[in-house]
Amino acid sequence: MRFTKFALATSVAALSLGLAACDSKKENAAEDQADAVRASAEATADAMEATADKKDPVTDGKDSAAENAQEDKAAAVRASGEAKADAMEDKADKAH
Repeated sequence: MRFTKFALATSVAALSLGLAACDSKKENAAEDQADAVRASAEATADAMEATADKKDPVTDGKDSAAENAQEDKAAAVRASGEAKADAMEDKADKAH
């Protein structure tokens, strides 16, 4: 399931507002940094997926090996960014 950047940003903003009431300024700043890491990874992965689509110009319902490899790299970037952001948020939560 893919989320659009707007849907992701809206969800993050709503969650941040809900958590803001009970977090310290330092924790909120750390979570904002985590959100930035997550958004950066998402944007990078989106760009990689766009490049992947260009690697298979034939519309035949089959993806080329090059396209699949690029999409796998994009998924890895997305997962890595998510894991790093989660670790940052966990660290911020434990510090307070």
